[in-house]
Amino acid sequence: MSASAIDLQQRAPNFWQSTNGKKIVMAVTGFILFLFLIGHLLGNLLVYAGPERFNSYAEFLHFDGTLLWIARSILIIAVVLHIIATVQLAVRNKKARPVGYSRKKAINSSYASRTMYWSGPIVLAFVIFHLLEFTAGTIHPGTVFIPGDVYHNVVTGFQVWWVSAWYIIALILLGFHLRHGLWSMFQSFGVPHSLPRERANKRWALVVAVILIAGYISIPISVLTGLLK
Repeated sequence: MSASAIDLQQRAPNFWQSTNGKKIVMAVTGFILFLFLIGHLLGNLLVYAGPERFNSYAEFLHFDGTLLWIARSILIIAVVLHIIATVQLAVRNKKARPVGYSRKKAINSSYASRTMYWSGPIVLAFVIFHLLEFTAGTIHPGTVFIPGDVYHNVVTGFQVWWVSAWYIIALILLGFHLRHGLWSMFQSFGVPHSLPRERANKRWALVVAVILIAGYISIPISVLTGLLK
């Protein structure tokens, strides 16, 4: 075995075990999921173009089963690594500060950062429910799931008020998670730090998160208000 191969085998575990390594893994996997959110939203907004266009888009996504499962596998691996790194960092931070503050104050922290760890599992539960309802069709309250008729399944699914409410609440939490995650990503990637740059990054992350979440939320709201039928 070459010296370079041995060196790589030694560096990989050390990278994963380090705090900075876990933060970089969180940043990279988070960026992959962020790109997915953008692409998924652009596709979902085709629902406003009508049933034929939206169903054609859904059919296009399944034109090659191999490519579809490659994409799904990348997303699953990204989600798993993101969760593992997040949980391990949370445990490491707790061990580093075993004695709680006598008086806890939110100094230099946002609501998004303080809820980062518990908002993640809620969003994950929402994603599982979302897939079971709109992809698998095993959970579709209030109406019949029609395989292939994605437009019908989306509209009738969101006509159930508590499904739309759960969707909206979960996406708002995702927005907080996304806002803090995008800002943290710059730090993990080693972007030069300064107070003006940090403020600009926070504003950019907030704007992007609001635009994305507003786009997703517009669909159940349009269904509930009768704009989509």
